[in-house]
Amino acid sequence: MKRFLRTPALCSATLASLLMLSACGKHEPAAPANAPSAPATAATAMTPPPASTAAAPASSATAPASTGTSAAITPASPAPVAATSTPLTIAKVTVGRDVNAEHQVTRASSRFAPNDKAIYASVATEGSSEGATLNAKWSYLEGPGQLVSSISQSIATDGPAVTTFKVQNPDLWPEGKYKVEISLDGKSVAKQDFEIRKS
Repeated sequence: MKRFLRTPALCSATLASLLMLSACGKHEPAAPANAPSAPATAATAMTPPPASTAAAPASSATAPASTGTSAAITPASPAPVAATSTPLTIAKVTVGRDVNAEHQVTRASSRFAPNDKAIYASVATEGSSEGATLNAKWSYLEGPGQLVSSISQSIATDGPAVTTFKVQNPDLWPEGKYKVEISLDGKSVAKQDFEIRKS
């Protein structure tokens, strides 16, 4: 009889202890459904940072790159919707050392000093495109010549816009003649010569 009474008591004690253990068990928090992806790793030092597109009139600033380029696009005020769209064309290329808040060159210049850290080229476009590619190729023309930098930027616009490319050198620029050549979808469409000389 004693043996029979111990069995239900043991079963009850075992069941009670299991319930207590399950009630105080550790619960891990569930992982978020949309975990953020890992940040992109930096590319090579010569690779320029990506450019960004902003709605009029503001645009995103671009990060500097050593002897690299960057670009920013600023659409002008939206054009009225037309029945047929005009193909994208280059209206003007302006080279200078300063840009305004819309990343447009504020004063054109064809002569720069060796210690100018940045040179900008603003490319004004007209027409519309759902995905054109602009490229700025910066070249040093002295001696055998040398490619300084080249950067491409995809743009989509429905009306006038400005894409600004920037080339930087943390050191002194070599004196001599330079050129920036603008291509639209792989075809050269504009060139702007400039020089770097001591004042």
